[in-house]
Amino acid sequence: IRRARQRADGGLGVKISVDTERCQGHNRCCALAPDLFVIDDLGYATASSTGDLDPSDERDAQLAAANCPEHAIRLDD
Repeated sequence: IRRARQRADGGLGVKISVDTERCQGHNRCCALAPDLFVIDDLGYATASSTGDLDPSDERDAQLAAANCPEHAIRLDD
């Protein structure tokens, strides 16, 4: 996982996204960070927000990305 630059408030200033071409619907992301992902009717995940993550959610986002078997979750600054 690539670490983003640290913000003045201590957060990383990261955005989360899901590559819909890679997501296979394992839903580990939603199990680990349910507030950060939305699961569609077919079981595929998308990020629940397109803006910067709250600093309190960044650790969960990193955990979800690290546990995605398809490497479909990206964290970008």
